[in-house]
Amino acid sequence: MARRAAVTNDLLADDGYVQKVDAIGDPLQKIKAVVDFSALAQAVEKIVPRPEQPKGGRPPYPTEVMVRVLVVKRLHGLSDEQTEFQLLDRRSFRRFCGLEHSRNIPDRTTIWNFENRIGVEGVTALFNELDRQIRAHGLEARAGQIVDATLVPAPKQHFTREEKEVLEQDAMPADWKPAKRRQKDVDASWTKKHGKSYHGYKFTVSVDREHKLVRTWIADTAKVHDSQHLEAALDEWNTSAEIYADKGYVGADREERLREHGYRPQIQRKANLGKPLSACQERRNQRIAKVRARVEHVFAAITQWGGKRIRTIGQARATFAVGMMVVVYNMRRLAFLGA
Repeated sequence: MARRAAVTNDLLADDGYVQKVDAIGDPLQKIKAVVDFSALAQAVEKIVPRPEQPKGGRPPYPTEVMVRVLVVKRLHGLSDEQTEFQLLDRRSFRRFCGLEHSRNIPDRTTIWNFENRIGVEGVTALFNELDRQIRAHGLEARAGQIVDATLVPAPKQHFTREEKEVLEQDAMPADWKPAKRRQKDVDASWTKKHGKSYHGYKFTVSVDREHKLVRTWIADTAKVHDSQHLEAALDEWNTSAEIYADKGYVGADREERLREHGYRPQIQRKANLGKPLSACQERRNQRIAKVRARVEHVFAAITQWGGKRIRTIGQARATFAVGMMVVVYNMRRLAFLGA
């Protein structure tokens, strides 16, 4: 007597799987429900219009489809090659990207070319349009803002002593051929944090205290000190005057400038050599830390889905990658808030 098995073949099995995925809750469909991707695509095309195609050539994929592909890529921390594979393999990805019944799927080269075509201007347009949609949902920033920076690791570069001397003078070694130059990241830099060395880039964000949405962001190389971007990162649309930041932003002159502009800086105090903080200052730091910790939730969320890392070379592509991290995070957060 043959043993019975739970595996049974059914030509309509895929339809049943889709219903189960929807019942469990497809995160991509939750994002799709609250984000107007058509408006995002229009915002990109205003800044970076699609190039004219010669007659008889292969027509390009719609901008909206490619924007959705970039969201899938960044949301799951995929390379271009893996994005192509997952689009072929996963029905939920194809459904989200509008490719469920398409015979053609964007390949790795198409994804790479689209990213390089829209560049920093394109991702900035995506962020601004998404921010407009967030405000249209009624999620205004009214409870103060938290400014902080985080390091984004990049592939480590190896240079000889002579090459380092040339690069420090903002020049390029003469013996580097064009192919080698394309593979050398001269923009990423080293920095130290808590006694450990890190190589890569840094991005600064302003997060609104109430909703934990990123309202502004700035990308730079790792060696630039966090405090250099405080004023530039401030969200002028936040109706509260309070600014929360850690000890890295402390400075009497900076706080005085902020007060002159109507802000109320809530910056943690730093102990000087031989002069520990008073009990009052310690309590103040603890009070600020409870609020400031909300920005760490943002960085942790990005890290959790593999977003906080750079696979590309150069500041421009790193800025694009950071911008997509922020855009995708805000989409997830907007879906979570159920706007």
